[in-house]
Amino acid sequence: MIKIKASKGKLLVAEPAILTDSSFNRSVILLTEHDENGSVGFIFNKPTEYTLGDIFPELDSTLPVYYGGPVSENNLYFVHSVPELIPESIEISNGVYWGGDFEAVLELLKEGVLSKNDIRFFLGYSGWSSKQLDEELSVYSWVVIENNFQNLFNINHNSFWKDEMKKFGGVYKIWANAPSNPSLN
Repeated sequence: MIKIKASKGKLLVAEPAILTDSSFNRSVILLTEHDENGSVGFIFNKPTEYTLGDIFPELDSTLPVYYGGPVSENNLYFVHSVPELIPESIEISNGVYWGGDFEAVLELLKEGVLSKNDIRFFLGYSGWSSKQLDEELSVYSWVVIENNFQNLFNINHNSFWKDEMKKFGGVYKIWANAPSNPSLN
């Protein structure tokens, strides 16, 4: 497998070595920042039991809210693909943007303009201090892959990690098919 360096816009796929880490086991994370000051990302494949309507009842929205990571779990974040609709968005890469004017987002949701194919909401984020992610990469906690997906928001969260493991081949195929809790096998 070719090693790719971590950078903004890349995806981190959790190695089987961190299966015991409840926050990150079987996670796929979109890196929204990665520089000398640290790294920030959002877990793209772990929905919570909440919908956006649970958090904002006035929206009457069934959009799922995802677990973004163990940092600031009481804060809501969003990543989207519609910067032309959401002012002050920050480009990550490949047509994916982070944040922007939340009042505009609320209005677009009330009008029914945004769908799950445009935007994803997260409680919390995944964060690493300076060089921390690089250290985790050196001990094989993560595999870095390109975000070559046509629309990251359409990915099946139930099989995202497993599908990526299978692509790696070899022993990864075995891990992809292992039960989520091997002790129950």
